[in-house]
Amino acid sequence: MSKKLVIVFVKNIKLGKVKTRLAKTIGDQGAFEVYSNLVKVTEMATKDLSVDKRIYFSDATVDTIWKNDYKTIQHGVDLGERMKNAFKKGFEDGYERIILIGSDLPDIKANHINKGLEALKQNEVSFGPAEDGGYYLIGLSKMHNFVFDNKPWSKTHLLEETLSELKEHGVTFTTLVTLNDIDTYDDLVASKFYQSNIALQEKIKQLHD
Repeated sequence: MSKKLVIVFVKNIKLGKVKTRLAKTIGDQGAFEVYSNLVKVTEMATKDLSVDKRIYFSDATVDTIWKNDYKTIQHGVDLGERMKNAFKKGFEDGYERIILIGSDLPDIKANHINKGLEALKQNEVSFGPAEDGGYYLIGLSKMHNFVFDNKPWSKTHLLEETLSELKEHGVTFTTLVTLNDIDTYDDLVASKFYQSNIALQEKIKQLHD
């Protein structure tokens, strides 16, 4: 068994349930198309990683994606508890360096994940900061429950508050390159992911014609 684990959190792709902020501008079907494409990007980024993977779905496992990887369901009352439970299980099963990513990042690549794992050789925590003040990647080499407890999820000061708490506890950490996720229409049209995806542009245009 590898001592390294990558956990991917995936929302089940359901109409009206994904990218709700984006849906306010391009509609539920448009948001559905965008998220479906983002999940494919995430699957490609993790496909050739030489580490164990666990795919955590929000509601029900799906066989058509991440076909040969371990799949399960997220458990917990909020995002923090769901992530904490996934990390705890990984450490209980003997993994020593664990990375968790979401599945809505247009620019995620295997090297971002590998750098996060590499950083855990010298640090107890690694973060991939998102431009909105949160983070797209979190890595742990040791379990720290407080990282996930009572946090302002989806707020602009999430990462800042978390880093401040790590400093208070004397926990070593590092941050990786900052990337932008897609929450709004402005995020979408500014992204290379969208600008280079003609098929997706056509679908969104058709939905608005």
